[in-house]
Amino acid sequence: MCATRLSELSIALAQLNPTVGDLTGNLAKARAARSEAAARGAELVMFTELFLSGYPPEDLLLKPAFQAECKQALASLASDTGDGGPSVLIGLPYEEGGRLYNAYAHLAEGRIVNLCFKVDLPNYGVFDERRVFVPGPTPAPILHRGIEIGIPICEDIWGPSLLSCFRNTNVSVLLVPNASPYWRNKVRERLEIVAERVRDAGVPLVYLNQVGGQDELVFDGASFALKANGDLAASLPAFTDALEVLRLRRGDSGWDLVDGPHHPTLPDDEADYCACMLGLRDYVEKNGFNSVIVSFSGGVDSALCGAIAVDALGASRVHCVMFPFRYTSQASLEDAKTCASTLGVRYDIVPIAPAIEGLAATLSSVFPQGLSGIAAENIQSRARGTLMMTLSNALGSLVVTTGNKSELSVGYATLYGDMNGGFNPIKDVYKTEVYRLCALRNRWRPPSGKGPAGPVIPSRILTKPPSAELREGQTDQDSLPPYDLLDRILDALVERDRGVAGLIAEGYDADTVCKVARLLRLAEFKRRQAAPGPKVTSRNFGRDRRYPVTNAFREEDCR
Repeated sequence: MCATRLSELSIALAQLNPTVGDLTGNLAKARAARSEAAARGAELVMFTELFLSGYPPEDLLLKPAFQAECKQALASLASDTGDGGPSVLIGLPYEEGGRLYNAYAHLAEGRIVNLCFKVDLPNYGVFDERRVFVPGPTPAPILHRGIEIGIPICEDIWGPSLLSCFRNTNVSVLLVPNASPYWRNKVRERLEIVAERVRDAGVPLVYLNQVGGQDELVFDGASFALKANGDLAASLPAFTDALEVLRLRRGDSGWDLVDGPHHPTLPDDEADYCACMLGLRDYVEKNGFNSVIVSFSGGVDSALCGAIAVDALGASRVHCVMFPFRYTSQASLEDAKTCASTLGVRYDIVPIAPAIEGLAATLSSVFPQGLSGIAAENIQSRARGTLMMTLSNALGSLVVTTGNKSELSVGYATLYGDMNGGFNPIKDVYKTEVYRLCALRNRWRPPSGKGPAGPVIPSRILTKPPSAELREGQTDQDSLPPYDLLDRILDALVERDRGVAGLIAEGYDADTVCKVARLLRLAEFKRRQAAPGPKVTSRNFGRDRRYPVTNAFREEDCR
């Protein structure tokens, strides 16, 4: 490579939304971004971790054909760089000598110049990279036009030890490609960790993160760059594609970054809403659905899901259906209609009495006195669930389920009923947070939201007692503690793995804590069959929290 002494280097940060397994589409995105970067005067364009394959590719990585196609895509992109345009840094899985690496490739002058391999493979929470990758050797800087560049990959930056390998070099800048999923407070957590690394290394750092939804993970982007003293040099927007050109400039005391764009950090509730919205949008669009169906009950959960769906997809792609029965209140009928009208969606009312009467008649030889109790309640929910899936089959729309994390925690949901569906945008949102997000949406529309401005959820939905309306006069609090108390207990048990005895010692009512812990344990079999939904908390059901269904441990008995 040419070792001409430079005084400035322009680096394009491609914060983009790849799709797992779409090698052709991801390669096309990389080429389009490189063309734009060239038009904006960039000499080097940087992409995120495993960009060519998408992240996380999971067991796709075990397929030799997939590994080979990733290499072919890389070679094709490398040949592009023979045109004299920007050099490229891009991530992909790379097989070498029978070992598979999480790699980052440096492409220039029509060829693959360097390959860096990730060393610290995360194996906790949502990550299981040790299942498929082997760690790379101790990293060394790459040389680009005479500038030494250190490339720790994602997790490599979270611990302090790996940066020590760059201290005895002339590294001028650290470029860190990431696929770092969102959860609440994650942006602040990243900034604190990375600022500490920068102060330790004494060189500027660029943190480039993926954006987009992938099954239950949402990647928020929110990339940033820090100067050598730890000050913020630039920040990119959250939850949206962006391409920005930053300038690395040589001064009297060495290389540093010139100030670039500064996009504000979203407050927690706004970030949660955007994560739910982006997770739904990408799940729908990347899986080839044109529209969604939401069962509208006149309650707070379905109203929030309807608002998220409209913001994600636009009103023309959202179909809301009310399925009233004898226990459906007039207030629910009015509130559902008002909410649907405000959102501008198609809205249908489909009475379910004939379906329920037919199902009950079918079982009359077994239950001549008719159904009662929980069976009579759940047959209503299952009739709705069956009709929703029938509409999905007939219209080709994805069914959006609407159960919140509080309900899923304690099993306050009907398997094969209201749990039927393909995706749940509020699966990781507790009931008290549902109310907060509804109030937020009534005063704020997300920047990329396609729904109407102004209040979209009727105020009565936010003030009336929540109810499944499966029997006369029913409210949620007939079966559950008040949601503010329930959610505090669940936060302790689920998010923080607190023990029952410890909560009781803190002053929580023993019977209430033990009841919640028992319901949480018993509902595991339901959660195993629940639709996926975006992770927004530090510990979601599914990829984060994995408990056995067959489980004889009874912590609620260990007081």
